[in-house]
Amino acid sequence: MAKLSHVDDQGRAKMVDVGPKSLQQRQAQAAGVIALSAEAISRIRENQMKKGDVLGTAQLAGIQAAKLTPRLIPLCHPLILDYIDVTLSLDDQGISANAEVKCIGRTGVEMEALTAVSVALLTVYDMCKAVDKRMQINDIHLVKKEKFDVENG
Repeated sequence: MAKLSHVDDQGRAKMVDVGPKSLQQRQAQAAGVIALSAEAISRIRENQMKKGDVLGTAQLAGIQAAKLTPRLIPLCHPLILDYIDVTLSLDDQGISANAEVKCIGRTGVEMEALTAVSVALLTVYDMCKAVDKRMQINDIHLVKKEKFDVENG
């Protein structure tokens, strides 16, 4: 059986040493959706939610969440993120959230992208809960994860 990378000899969780790894361009994309009632969708379109601009607030929450991921997920490495893009789109079923995160580092940014989508959708939930008691957050998933060598110097 292969040795687990995030567990020490006593079976306790540990952070992986990525120091010996080379710097690479890392990027990841994640997506998810929240199903909303027709009334909630209408109020969002008309900017009539009591808590304000749902899409704009959720976008900023997602960006902030990506930056704070290592404070939320115990074994994530703190990274200097070069790019975070969170987009939300409203349709007749609800809201789709997408996040793209990039950095030059020694470990991937998939947790940052997934966290951005999750918190963006949770923000929508928080802002709409007075109007819609049956919202459902679904299908949060990693769309793509890539790494590329970068030239030194």
